[in-house]
Amino acid sequence: MEGERIDDGTPATPELSTHGVGPWPGELPDDPRFDRELLAHGDTRNVIDRYRYWTMEAIVADLDRRRHPFHVAIENWQHDLNIGSIVRSANAFLAETVHIVGRRRWNKRGAMVTDRYQHVLHHETIDDLVAWARERDLPIVAVDNLPGSVPIETMTLPERCVLLFGQEGPGLSAEALAAADLAVEIRQFGSTRSINASAAAAIVMHTWIVQHATP
Repeated sequence: MEGERIDDGTPATPELSTHGVGPWPGELPDDPRFDRELLAHGDTRNVIDRYRYWTMEAIVADLDRRRHPFHVAIENWQHDLNIGSIVRSANAFLAETVHIVGRRRWNKRGAMVTDRYQHVLHHETIDDLVAWARERDLPIVAVDNLPGSVPIETMTLPERCVLLFGQEGPGLSAEALAAADLAVEIRQFGSTRSINASAAAAIVMHTWIVQHATP
């Protein structure tokens, strides 16, 4: 069962950057990856220097050649405001795809337009996500601090997998936990019961990077 690519018409947050470049100095290059408008007027997008003046399509194509084989899935039953930030982190760590489970619409503000460069699929239910993962032989790793969860610091994440996150507050649904092949937690040492969902997602993604993408 294929997931459905999300294009729900939600207005995108303007792409802002604290850095930028002005119009291209001198003779314009003829590289087809470059955007003629950006060359003429400058590029203030929130992209790394490597992609300055590139078209969005050229950037996505280059990212697609290098994406890591882990996926990120997020339950979206209560329109969680953390989803945008998780998408932004998924782009930063070059996840293969982000999967939104539940409500189709999600708050894009925290994504800072990184969803333009990140593949995002929608699944109506957890069962739909599970069917998608099973067809591709991808184990589902639930992330939640519950009895029976394995401390992430003590184990190696599967190289090809779906990292599944719940919502701020309630965490993962019972259906999601039941469908997971493995449950992991981030050990904490203070008084709070849990950390922010987007912070937890960033930690787990970076753990995958350390384990599988660092020489």
